[in-house]
Amino acid sequence: MTLGKVVGTVVASQKEATLEGLRLLLVRACDFDGKPSGSAVVAADAVGAGIGEVVLYAAGSSARQTTVTKDRPIDHTIMAIVDLIEVEGQSRYTKE
Repeated sequence: MTLGKVVGTVVASQKEATLEGLRLLLVRACDFDGKPSGSAVVAADAVGAGIGEVVLYAAGSSARQTTVTKDRPIDHTIMAIVDLIEVEGQSRYTKE
């Protein structure tokens, strides 16, 4: 899994039928402080994440292991919303 920050949404009026009902979000990899540091990917939201939240997302075949994404053509899935990141005993990120 990768740490990421939700930075936007993706709306597609025409899509593969198996994608119907999925919420698609733009996620950028981020550092321990929740600051975006990588390129953006489109991820299916399996947990109800919102813009500005730090999340954990999976890529590849692991992205299709949730109840929401099983047997769907998905490369990235948001699997958790992060509440706290602690590194070497120091709190680096806390959800507001």
